[in-house]
Amino acid sequence: MQGMSERQYAAHVGLSRGAIQKAKAAGRLVLHEDGSIDAAASDRLRADATDPSKTRKTAAPKLKSVPEAAVSAVGDTLKEQGMAAPVTGGGTTFLQAKTAHEVLKAQERRIRLAKLKGELVDRDRATSLVFRLAREERDAWVNWPARVAALMAAELTVSCSEAVGHEVTIETAAMQKVLEAHVRAHLEELAQPRIAL
Repeated sequence: MQGMSERQYAAHVGLSRGAIQKAKAAGRLVLHEDGSIDAAASDRLRADATDPSKTRKTAAPKLKSVPEAAVSAVGDTLKEQGMAAPVTGGGTTFLQAKTAHEVLKAQERRIRLAKLKGELVDRDRATSLVFRLAREERDAWVNWPARVAALMAAELTVSCSEAVGHEVTIETAAMQKVLEAHVRAHLEELAQPRIAL
């Protein structure tokens, strides 16, 4: 065989074998004496005879650009695992992206398993529970002076009368006022630390 077979020429030009058979039957291909296709001559003949506006353009596939945030996320994930991370703006290799993807999948599964075991709690729920607990504690402290002021005044009256020899009256309202001032100052001190979850 001097030239190419129909199958070989179809692969050479990127067309189907049926299209090559039609072109051969229409006389748009140059053939050798043995019936095989002269590739170089047929390519020139096809180029001259083909209307450029009717040819299919095989454009390179358009690749979407990867957002910089995604590239930096890959880098962060690799750094967390102690692996070499790409420089921002530099090219991330497919292997690095695939590794980061697998690491993230493993982390996600570990978190899901910890949730199922009850080792993790929902952040919003924990925050609201801590807030509610702190509010209850604060309310208990705010109400405490009113509950104990009378008791403390009675105890102080007894101890003062023993020490001085005559009864000293301590007013409950005055005791409550002083206690409330001290409790509020103490609560302001307690309000300083902030919980960061």
